[in-house]
Amino acid sequence: MGSKNKSVSSSEKSQGGKDKVKKDKKDHSEKKDVDVFINEEQASKIIKSSKVITIQDLARQANVKISTANAFLKKSVVQGTVKKVGGFSGHYIYQPISQ
Repeated sequence: MGSKNKSVSSSEKSQGGKDKVKKDKKDHSEKKDVDVFINEEQASKIIKSSKVITIQDLARQANVKISTANAFLKKSVVQGTVKKVGGFSGHYIYQPISQ
């Protein structure tokens, strides 16, 4: 029995596409600088200026990590400056308490 001649497309696949030019990968060097510490005055202004806020909103507006924003909002709930009004599974919605 003789060997079967492969089609052009299958022979290119077996060669690994050596003739094709590799696509340029996206450059991920343009990462944002995010802070680990939150400016409490700035965060308080952000919270008071909005009707409701989520952890993700606070993190994006204050330019901090989500874990930092989460810790700040939990501390604010204990202090009584905000209250949890909705959400589930870690995606909670907070509302500032007007004083």
